[in-house]
Amino acid sequence: MTLAGTSTMTPTTTTIGSVALVGAGPGDPDLLTRKALRAIRRASVILADDLVSDGVLRFARRSARIVHVGKRGGCASTPQAFIDKLMLAEALKGERVVRLKGGDPFMFGRGGEEAEHLRAHGVAVEVVNGITAGLAAATSLGVGLTHRAHAHGVIFVTGHARADGTPMHWPTLGAAAAQGLTLVIYMGVPAINAIRAGLLDALPAHTPAALVQNASLPTQRHAVCTLDTLAATCIEARIGSPAIIVIGDVLRGLRELSMPMPKLTPQPRAA
Repeated sequence: MTLAGTSTMTPTTTTIGSVALVGAGPGDPDLLTRKALRAIRRASVILADDLVSDGVLRFARRSARIVHVGKRGGCASTPQAFIDKLMLAEALKGERVVRLKGGDPFMFGRGGEEAEHLRAHGVAVEVVNGITAGLAAATSLGVGLTHRAHAHGVIFVTGHARADGTPMHWPTLGAAAAQGLTLVIYMGVPAINAIRAGLLDALPAHTPAALVQNASLPTQRHAVCTLDTLAATCIEARIGSPAIIVIGDVLRGLRELSMPMPKLTPQPRAA
């Protein structure tokens, strides 16, 4: 029985979807983790970075909406504020959102900032790690970043200026490398002359160096050189972004490589 003045209507509820920050790895679809693959296959909306390869996106279900939100240094990029707003709006509509990033979401991918934004608005975030490009680049050369005979640690660093505009202090990083640490530099090609000059303040000119573009992909290009010839080699070998620069004794004895990369078999998109 319904009492007078009462309503029989059921209160409406808002269904909040989910957001996963997923690392797509360096490009080769075979390097995706199983957890990343599951997240991609169940996503209804995917916000994909420019560095996510087509081979990875083929695992998305056919009904998924894929939005390309590229962020590339020196190129036209999607504003971070727009990406944050779009992720939140889609989650609040009940969508299963995957923010798909090249490499690892928390390795120079602004994953920390995006997770903070979503949590501040009451949206839970899952983070799925991926193989970072710095590791894949070294592996493609047959190099262990912490080979015990040559290095007792590794420093992952961006070649960009800091968020406040302060440039990186390369002599300090060079001094660390001189103590037995391998330097792995992301997004360093635009600043390669400054990187070379700064590191030469602390490291010998003959320090081994390598550049790897498009690590793990059939389009990979790489060159091995010395710190002194780093900038010239980059030009001569036509190495462009995205590229990883590796500096350190773990490269000692490594000669210029011509490694055939396996061709990737296209994978059909999920139903």
